[in-house]
Amino acid sequence: MGLYGVMTTSVSGMSVQSDRMGTVADNIANINTTGYKAASTEFATLIAEGSVANYVPGSVSTIARRAISAQGDFTYTKSPTDLAVSGNGFFMVESASGTPYLTRAGSFIPDSTGDLVNAAGFKLLGYNLLDGSSSSVINSAAGLQVVSTAGLGMKATPSTSGTFDVNLPADNAVTVAANLPSANAATAEYAGKTSIVTYDNLGHQVTLDIYSTKTAANTWEVTVYNANGSSASGGFPYAAGSQLTTATMTFDPATGKLTSPTPAALSVNIPNGATMTLDISKMTQLAAAYTPQNASANGSPPTAVDRLEISNDGIVTAVYADGSRVDAFKIPLATVASPDNLTAISGNVFATNKSSGDLQLGSANSGGFGKVISGALENTTVDLASELTTMVQAQRNYSANSKVFQTGTELLDVLVNLVR
Repeated sequence: MGLYGVMTTSVSGMSVQSDRMGTVADNIANINTTGYKAASTEFATLIAEGSVANYVPGSVSTIARRAISAQGDFTYTKSPTDLAVSGNGFFMVESASGTPYLTRAGSFIPDSTGDLVNAAGFKLLGYNLLDGSSSSVINSAAGLQVVSTAGLGMKATPSTSGTFDVNLPADNAVTVAANLPSANAATAEYAGKTSIVTYDNLGHQVTLDIYSTKTAANTWEVTVYNANGSSASGGFPYAAGSQLTTATMTFDPATGKLTSPTPAALSVNIPNGATMTLDISKMTQLAAAYTPQNASANGSPPTAVDRLEISNDGIVTAVYADGSRVDAFKIPLATVASPDNLTAISGNVFATNKSSGDLQLGSANSGGFGKVISGALENTTVDLASELTTMVQAQRNYSANSKVFQTGTELLDVLVNLVR
């Protein structure tokens, strides 16, 4: 029984060293795999039942461990969709079948449909800020969508706000009512005209002609026309419906500033566009010429996405060719109570289980979650020198166990030959 026990134990020893070599081989093979977490083999003793006086050889078993919580070094790239996590947390991704997983492999690029996909084919998940799906469920992947550039496309931004800051000449003559721009007569008189470009809902340019005319002492009228309605020779008279708004303003003769009840802004209804708020609060009436200081409006014509920017808190911002910016997605981070006990799945992703604990989702760069680093990839945690050392140790231990087995067989042969 003793010799058989020796041989069984040595076979067990060779088996666990073979397992150890398996983890070494896996680690070395993934030395360049983004976000890969090194595996290791831990040993546990299996003791056979026996008395104190009679020793019964046992065996040894292995337990595979992965240092999933270990932080890898970063390699910086020029792609804003290459992502890494600094600190705690995992990206949420989904497989082709729609199953959600956790990963630290953030080498994402847009595929043919615009979805951000990593090297293993898993799609990045986030909350869509464009359709209002930004409310998160802390313990579930519910509400997450594939982060995609497909829905961003071209975008036209209608004008919603503007500024009209000019100085009106205090010594200008008063214009009679019949010749006011608001009367839309060919004889219209005005102290100054300023035109600004705005945009409608489709991105068409709508030029506004803004006229300023003195109607009484320290009193002015501002009238806004759609330039498309101007006469063939330009200017007055404008076509019917071209007048967009008109307002009366009064100024303090001592300071030259606007006085109440003059509104601080004008509401201008852009044709086929939004209602634009035109700030006039900084207009002045001073002893100087008609001088525009700042006349502008927001909005933009149709433009395509130029690039994506991803902040440390996981906000994916689409930057358009005209410089406008739209927050499109929010990338959450996921954690579990025991990351090292997560189940490893092919493709360098992980699944939760009873030992790892339940999924917890949160915002990056807050509440103990790590931050998202754009333009970086997390390297593998494999140390090649350590793996080579482990390989040599496993080889020697395997040889030693095989020698024990060989010796046991030789002793068994001697025992068998005694009866011949």
